[in-house]
Order: sequence, then structure tokens, then C-alpha cells
Amino acid sequence: MMKALFAILMVACGLTSVHAQAQPNWPAKPIRLVIPFPPGGGTDILARLVANQVGQATKWNFVPDNKPGAGGTLGIADVVRASPSGYELVMGQKDNLVVAPWLYKSVSYVPSRDLIAISHVAYTPIVIVTSANSRYKTLADVITAARNAPGTIKYGSPGNGTTIHLAAEIFSHAAGIKLLHVPYKGSNAAMIDALAGNVDLMVASVPSALAQVKAGKLRALAVTSATRSTSLPDVPTVAESGYKQVDVSTWYGLFAPAKTPPDVVNRISMEVNKVLATPAVIRAIQAQGAEAKVMSSKEFSDLVQSDYQKWKDVVEQSGAKLE
Repeated sequence: MMKALFAILMVACGLTSVHAQAQPNWPAKPIRLVIPFPPGGGTDILARLVANQVGQATKWNFVPDNKPGAGGTLGIADVVRASPSGYELVMGQKDNLVVAPWLYKSVSYVPSRDLIAISHVAYTPIVIVTSANSRYKTLADVITAARNAPGTIKYGSPGNGTTIHLAAEIFSHAAGIKLLHVPYKGSNAAMIDALAGNVDLMVASVPSALAQVKAGKLRALAVTSATRSTSLPDVPTVAESGYKQVDVSTWYGLFAPAKTPPDVVNRISMEVNKVLATPAVIRAIQAQGAEAKVMSSKEFSDLVQSDYQKWKDVVEQSGAKLE
């Protein structure tokens, strides 16, 4: 009798394993794509662009779902808790996956343990902007003013704990100045106040600020990457102002809950990478101020893990603190 029960259990386990690995009818329903920031920001723009292009190529139905809050960590945590069925994805980025865990005590997820890196989508520098009517014409103007009146120059960011927030703190630390951080729930809200002059500066991803810069409503003072942005070739880097230690950019990519079936992960990765390699999508992403970059799931996973370890030291050395 014990042998018979053991045989039944082995068959049941075998069936469960097959079910977890093979999803021949996937997708049989819409795929929820969580976007951890409000509509209109860089993450939202890139997520919807990729979902739209992959959907057109495959006939898959993506349902974007904006879940902002806590520097993008609420949306990530939502997908960490979701069923690993292949129907729950999230557009993550460096800030909420490899930076926020070192800043937020409430963040309990570890990307390599709780998520599967599916596809790298794009990377972008971060840009420091001000209103077109601002008295600050160059980054040097900001530094001089901040040294004369420490803690009075306000800058807006998409939220505490984001790479963008950290980029501003790293710059401030390198320049030996003190700026007043005003965190918002996403780039759109920060943008409204920056355009109105309610904050002196805004620090944003290039995709979030590019349209307003090109329209002449915002003045770009510097980018935080080691080299100039191809979308803003006339805007100098912070390094060109003498602060070579400031080299911060961010990446965006698709993730699924841990234990999502490998065949589903591979299918999504393959289709996303096909789309990212097409000239039309490359141009569309560049038009948003970002650069498309194809990686395998393994390559992207290695990047996430490497950055996760590296940014622990970056956060500590920057002296950035959450309010």
C-alpha cells in the first residue's frame, strides 16, 4: 500500500512539474504589465511603446497597469507577490530594483531571488533641467548659487530612492553643495512644478524631459552620464564641469515573478528582442531620449546582479538619506 501511495505521489509531482514548465497555450488571456510610476514618465513611455510593438507583432494583448508609489517599489512588490503564470510582468528599472533595496527598510525583495530578468529594453542618462525662464543658465550657476545659499535651491525628482534622486545626491556630494530635495510621485508631477518654476531644478530621465526641452520650455543644464546623450548632443555632462566621479545612468527592462515557466520567459524575451532590433523601434526609443539595447535573459540577469552589489556601495558613499 505504501508503495502504491508513493507511486501516486510521484506521478502527481511529475504532472505538477510538467505544468510549471510547459505552457503550450500561453498566452490564453491578456498579460498585465505593471508600470511602477504614473502615466507620462520615462518608464511609462518605454513600457507602453514596447508593449504596443510586441503586441502588434504577436497579437498578444498587454494591459498596462500603472502602480506608482514609494519610488517605484510598490509596483515591483505587487508583481513579486503575483502568480508566476506568465500573465504578470513589470517594467522595472535600476532605481526600484538595485537602488531602493539599500535605501528603504520596508523593501524586502531581492531581484535575483524574487524576480526573473526577461529582457533589457533601454538605457538612458539622467538630465538636470530648469525652467526656460530660470536665472540658471549653466550648471556652474547652480553650483555658485548653492554655495552662497546652502539648502535653498529646490530640485524635484520622481521620488525618494530612485536612481534619479541618487544621481542628484551624488552630484551634490561631488560638488560640495547642499540642495533641497522635493520628491514627487512620478516625473509628471515634478514636471508641472518645474515648468511653473515652483522648484528651481528638476532631475529626470532624458525620456521624461526631452519633449519639454525640445519645445524650449525647459533648459537642460547637464547630463549625469560619462558621455553626452545622443538625444541632447549639445548638453554637457556633469563630468565636463569637473566632477568626473559623477557617472549615473539608468536602465529599463521586463521582469516576471520568480518561478515563471522558463518556456514563457524565453518566448517573451525572444519576441521583445526581435522588436528591439528593428530600425523603427530603435528610432522610436531614441526619439524618447533612450537607447535600445538587446540582451539575453542571462545577460540581463547578470547585469542586475552586478548593479545590485555595486549600488550598495554607491548609496553608502553618496550619503543619500530617505526622508
